[in-house]
Amino acid sequence: MAKPIRVLVVDDSVFMRTVLKSALGRATDIEVIGSAQNGQEALKKIEELKPDVVTLDIEMPGLTGLDVLDRIMPTKPLPVVVVSTKTQAGAKMTFEALDKGAVDYVAKPLADKNASLKGFQDKVIAAVRAAFASNRSKLGKGAESKIIRPRTCEVRTEGIVVAIGISAGGPATLHKMIPLIPANFPPIVLTQHMPADFTGPFAKRLDASSQITVKEAEQGDELIPGRMLLAHGGKHLRVIKKLGRLVADLGDGPKVSGFKPSVDVLFESVTKACGANVIGLVMTGMGTDGANGIKILKEAGATTLSQDQESSIVYGMPKAAFETGCIDKVLSLAQIPDTLVRLLSQATAKV
Repeated sequence: MAKPIRVLVVDDSVFMRTVLKSALGRATDIEVIGSAQNGQEALKKIEELKPDVVTLDIEMPGLTGLDVLDRIMPTKPLPVVVVSTKTQAGAKMTFEALDKGAVDYVAKPLADKNASLKGFQDKVIAAVRAAFASNRSKLGKGAESKIIRPRTCEVRTEGIVVAIGISAGGPATLHKMIPLIPANFPPIVLTQHMPADFTGPFAKRLDASSQITVKEAEQGDELIPGRMLLAHGGKHLRVIKKLGRLVADLGDGPKVSGFKPSVDVLFESVTKACGANVIGLVMTGMGTDGANGIKILKEAGATTLSQDQESSIVYGMPKAAFETGCIDKVLSLAQIPDTLVRLLSQATAKV
């Protein structure tokens, strides 16, 4: 049998340490090997216990979770799952932690809601597994990628949509990639597995550093050149045609491929709306979401791309997409922005 994933739990709340230990104790492939109640104790136990994964609270007295990341990531990168509060401040610090090298995150449950607690347990187990599967060479400051800046050229925008699916490792990856997308780019629709409280702040954070406009998708938002619509957490994002225009359609319904929003749902809908005039891209993430959608896109004649193993923080979703046999080209993160522009240039467009 494979050895269990050895986890150190770090949180200044006795309640949260108990909840995390209980949640992780439900998984037979995970072992909690210790806990720490502050950042200083966390650094000591990381050195002593050498855990495979750390769950890390951000808001702690003394050394914060961000301080801990600053200490460990430059020299000894370690897979970290951030455990944050469902607040604007919590979201802001979570994205800072992901920029510093944390692999994934989960939002703390509401202590008085059993449904919230059950959902949290499932999410923290999945996040720890994703962190354990991460590429350590892509964590922390050593993960800086020299992305090729796209050439300046005219690109086709009419009737074309770029659809992207991404999960664990996504926020840090997108912060490197999206700011390089030129303003004269076709509409982008993107599903990032992320809770509802975080997608709005994340869209605003991306928008502030990008040439294109980035916004959290709202019902009826039109897909227009120079804008990216980010799937609203907890709702499936579909693309539909309405009165001759491509618009966002948000819906509930069950999870698909284990997620809501689901990449498969997005890819299937954009295929129905646009046929072959789509570029579909699957990037870093755990699981298989997007693989079925890639097959549907390929059958419709769309262009299909996936991120390579070397540049993926978690090579789960891109691997599943590649293994369908329906990927036209595998790209490193460094190649993606320039390749997209080349595909869409008037001279060489394949879509």
